[in-house]
Amino acid sequence: MEEPSVLDYLKSKLIPWKYERLDLPAPPPKVGEARPVESALPARPVNAAQPAAVPALRAEPVRVALPGRSLGALFFALAAQFALRPTPDRDWVIGAAFLSLAFILLAWAVIAGEIRLADLPAETDRSGPYPVDLVSLAIGGLLALFAFIIFIFPFFTDQSPEFSLLNLAVLGLALLFVGRAFWIPVQSWMEQARGRLQSLRALPWQISLAGNALIAILAFGLVLFARFYRLGDVPPEMNSDHAEKFLDVLRVLSGQTLIFFPSNGGREALQFYLVAGLHRFLGLPLNFMILKIVTAGVGFLALPFIYLLGKEIASPRVGLFAFLLAGVAYWPNVVSRVGLRLPFYMLFTAALFYFLVRGLQRNSRNDLIVAGVLLGLGFYGYSADRILPLLALAAFGLFLIRRQPASKRKSALVSLAALIMVSLVIFIPLFSYMISAPEHFFERMLTRMGDWERPIGDPIPKVFLHNTGRALAMFSWDAGVVWPISIPGSPALGIVAGGLFYLGAGLVLIRYVRKRSWVDLLLLISIPILLLPSILSLAFPEENPNLYRTGGAFVPVFLLGGLALDGLMRALQSKAPERLGNWLAYGLACVLLLLHFTQEYTLVFDNYYKSYRLSAWNSSEMGEIARDFLKIHQQAAHVWVVGYPNWVDTRLVANNAGFPGVDFELKAENLPATQGEPGPKLFMLNPQDYENLAALQALYPDGRVQYYKSKVETKDFLLFIVLPQDTG
Repeated sequence: MEEPSVLDYLKSKLIPWKYERLDLPAPPPKVGEARPVESALPARPVNAAQPAAVPALRAEPVRVALPGRSLGALFFALAAQFALRPTPDRDWVIGAAFLSLAFILLAWAVIAGEIRLADLPAETDRSGPYPVDLVSLAIGGLLALFAFIIFIFPFFTDQSPEFSLLNLAVLGLALLFVGRAFWIPVQSWMEQARGRLQSLRALPWQISLAGNALIAILAFGLVLFARFYRLGDVPPEMNSDHAEKFLDVLRVLSGQTLIFFPSNGGREALQFYLVAGLHRFLGLPLNFMILKIVTAGVGFLALPFIYLLGKEIASPRVGLFAFLLAGVAYWPNVVSRVGLRLPFYMLFTAALFYFLVRGLQRNSRNDLIVAGVLLGLGFYGYSADRILPLLALAAFGLFLIRRQPASKRKSALVSLAALIMVSLVIFIPLFSYMISAPEHFFERMLTRMGDWERPIGDPIPKVFLHNTGRALAMFSWDAGVVWPISIPGSPALGIVAGGLFYLGAGLVLIRYVRKRSWVDLLLLISIPILLLPSILSLAFPEENPNLYRTGGAFVPVFLLGGLALDGLMRALQSKAPERLGNWLAYGLACVLLLLHFTQEYTLVFDNYYKSYRLSAWNSSEMGEIARDFLKIHQQAAHVWVVGYPNWVDTRLVANNAGFPGVDFELKAENLPATQGEPGPKLFMLNPQDYENLAALQALYPDGRVQYYKSKVETKDFLLFIVLPQDTG
C-alpha cells in the first residue's frame, strides 16, 4: 500500500468527512532505549479468530515553519516601492522608513541563517603556461599601424576618414594576428563540428520536454511577447531625432561609408549600417518600423547575456529570473522600442559583463579576448558605451587586489593586456576620426560635461554629487522627464522589480562583508559606474537621470533582483517540508513574476503609450493624408506643410508619406511662389496659424479649408486644398 503523503494527511485533518482519517506514527525509539509498554502493539492471541484491535496513535499536529523575517523584508521592500510610486501626495519619508525596516529584517534573517544567496561557483583555471606568440603580435602590430595610416590618410587631403574594403581588410588581418598572439589553443573547429555531429546522431530524436525546458520555453515566449507585441504602434510617432537618423541612413545608401556621423551632435555608425543593410538586402521600407526592428532586436539580444551571467555567478535559476525580470520590464523595453541607438549600451554592457566575469572566474584568456572585441565594438554603438573601459578596469582591479597566487595574478595581467590591445585595434577607425575631427567626436560629451554649449551653474563637485544622488534615486523615485523614452516623473523600476532589487543589493552587500568576494563588490559598484553617462551631464543637470544614458545599469540591477527572488525561494524550501516547501517557493515566484508582468505591461502599453501619444506630434496622420493626396493626383500634385513655431517636424510628414529624406516645409515668405507650380496643391497648417491661412486665402480665393479632427486631442490641423478648377 502506497505511503500517504503530507498532502493526504492535511486533507484528512481539514476535510475529515471526505477523506480517511490519518495519524502520524510514533517516533522510533532511540538506540538502546526500550519502547514504552503503552506504545507497543498487543500480541495477537494464539488461535484467535479475529486480530486484536490496534489502538490509534496520537501525534502532534504538523507545524509549518515559514521564514517570517525574509517574508517580512519582502513585504516592506514592496511596500516601500509602492509608497514611492508617482502620486500627487507621495512622501519619500514613508518609503525610506519601509525600506529601512526591510533591510533590518533582511539582516536579521541572514544572521539567523534563514535566507542565503546561491553560492558563488568555485573558480576554475582553464589556462596553462601558454606564452604569448611574439611573432604574431609583431605582425599584428605592424598591420595595425598600417591600418591606422590608411584610415588617417584622407585627413591630409582635407577629407574625412571612411570605411573601405582595403582599410577594413587590413584592420581585420591586424585583429586576427593580435588575437592569435594571445589566443590559447583549443580543439579545432573541424573537430568540434565532428563531435557535435556525432552527438546529434546519438540522440534518440524523441520530443520530450522536461519541466525545466518547458519553463525556459515559456519564459522565452513571454519575453518575446513583451518586447515585440504592438511594436508598430508603441511608441506611435517619430520625433526629430528619427528624421536625422534617416538622413544618415540615406548617406550610407548613397555610398558614404562614414566612420562617425557628425550631424546632430555626432553619432556612432552601427545602427545606420544595420538599417541600411535591412533596407538594401531585405527590401524593408525606410520608415519608423525598420528603426524599431533594429533597436528592439538589439535590446532583445542583451537578455541572453543576462541569463548567462546569472548562471555564471549563481545558478541557472538566478539567470532565468534575471532574464524574466529584465525581459518584461518597462525600463529596458521602452529604451529598445524607440528606434534610436540607445539599446546598444545595454547590449554591449551585458555581453562585456558576462565575458569579463567568466574570463576572470575561470582564468580564461580566450573569454577576455572576446571581451576586448566587444569593448572595441561598443564604441560604434552609442556614446554611453565610452564608459565601458572603466567597467573593465574595475573588474580587473577588484580581481587583482585580492589575495591569490602570483601565477594567477600574472595570467590576469596578460589577459588584461590582450583585452586592451584587441579593443585598441578595433578602435583604430574611430581613433583616426577622433584625430581628424575632435570637435565632432567629443561634441556631445563635452557639451554635457563642460561649458561648450552653456556654462556649468554651480561648482562641479556640488553638481556631480547632486546628479549622483538623483541617479541613484531613479529606481524608486523619478527617472527623468524625457517623454520619448520614459513616463515623465515615474521611477525606472516597478513595484516588484524595485523591491527585489533592494533586497538583492542588501543580500549581496552582507555577503561581501562576510566573504569578500570580488564578484559581489563588482555587482554593487558597477551600478554607479554605469550611471556615469547620465551623472556627468554637468552642464545640463535637468537631463539627469534618464533611462537611456543609464541603460547599462539594468544588467546588475536585474541580476540583483534575480538573486533576491532565488534567495527567498531557498528560504521557503529550507524551512518547510520538502514537497510543501517547493510548492510554496514556486508559488511565491509565480505570484511575484505575474504581478511584475502585469504592472510592467500596464506601464508600457498603457501609461507610456498614452504619455508619448499626447506629447508627440501626429506626423503619421499628416503623412497619410499627404500620401493619399499624391496617390489620387499622381505626380502633378504638390504637398507643403506651412512652418509654424514648435510644431510638427516637416521632414517626418514627408517620411510618413513615403519620401524619406524629403522636407515638406514651406516658409511663410515662400507662399506666393507656389502660384507658379502647376497641378493640385495641398497645404497643411497649424490651426493657430491665422496669418498664413489668410495669406493663402488671398492667393487662392477659391481654395477650400478643411479642419482635420485628429485621433489625438490637441493635435488637430488645417488642410487648405487648391485644385486646378479653383485657380480658373
